[in-house]
Amino acid sequence: MKKRTLFTLITLSFLLVFLPLRIVSAQDGDTAIVHAVLFFSPTCPHCEQIITQDLPPLQAQYGDALEILLIDVSTQEGQVLYQDAVAYYEIPDERLGVPTLIVEDTIMVGSGEIPATFPGLIEDGLAAGGIDWPSLPGLDAFISAAGDAPSEAPAKLTMGERFALDPAGNTVSVIVLLGMLLVVGMVAFNFQNLSQSKPHIPVWLIPALITLGMLVAIYLSFIELTQTEAICGPVGDCNSVQQSPYATLFGFLPVGMLGMIGYLLMFLVWMAQKVGKPAWHPAATKAIWILSGFGTLFSIYLTFLEPFVIGATCMWCITSAVVQTTIFWFSTEPAKQYLVKTNSKRAKYKRRKKTAPQKQRRRH
Repeated sequence: MKKRTLFTLITLSFLLVFLPLRIVSAQDGDTAIVHAVLFFSPTCPHCEQIITQDLPPLQAQYGDALEILLIDVSTQEGQVLYQDAVAYYEIPDERLGVPTLIVEDTIMVGSGEIPATFPGLIEDGLAAGGIDWPSLPGLDAFISAAGDAPSEAPAKLTMGERFALDPAGNTVSVIVLLGMLLVVGMVAFNFQNLSQSKPHIPVWLIPALITLGMLVAIYLSFIELTQTEAICGPVGDCNSVQQSPYATLFGFLPVGMLGMIGYLLMFLVWMAQKVGKPAWHPAATKAIWILSGFGTLFSIYLTFLEPFVIGATCMWCITSAVVQTTIFWFSTEPAKQYLVKTNSKRAKYKRRKKTAPQKQRRRH
């Protein structure tokens, strides 16, 4: 009896230890695949970031174990399927838009949520033996058309094709861009012809422009930091611009925050010019001109990117560009006046140094 009991315990222990290993081994032999569906638009900078920057490393890491079907919502068929997905998964209005990635019943939206959530879903899915295609009605036709394989990344658009994505807004950008270049050219020509002309600028104009620019920069910083939808007018596509990689510098500094810093410095310098010591006035006047000049040149760069690289125009950005250029234009004459005075003083000083030895000779 004891021998039979001992044999039973040994047998049970053998099954408990080795049977799970045999099951896992059998599972390991099967190829686990995680399937996902990505709705994108070729006009969406966030989609481009996901497709060209975030997904390739995952595809390289998991290889055939990860299959992603790309569906272009700019096509009629793709838009119909996207609307079906919105209704099927009951996606709320605040989460509508692309890029939208669907893994089984999980919905991920935006260039922040997708790279933060998708890798973990892949790991969990592979550990569970794979994840099948979403049970979205109408998806089978797209899978068959794609050969049950991930779609190729969309081809990059040419400069002209990007401009055509938002013709009205991009036309405004080009007009503003030409105006800024004209102002810079006129300022350069103006400085080559120095004169003693006195500027006639209302005292309130510069601080009013700085305040307007600061309000715009604060709003853009809020949009860029929180990744919320911007309030856009009938012309342009603010959200595509604010969601593009060009909305941040060095990967962490929002352009709107850089504008806030610039306007704040201009305001502090303007205060030093108006209420500070008289000795500060020349330096403060020149500093406003230099800061607004840098802001204008940077705005020219950003305004060029909108129609020809991003393919969309943000009217908030255009407003800031116009404000920067206007401050630059109106601060040119006061800066030039102080520069003329400085040059006159230097000329008088040089003349005095030249005439001083001649007077000494006459006395001798």
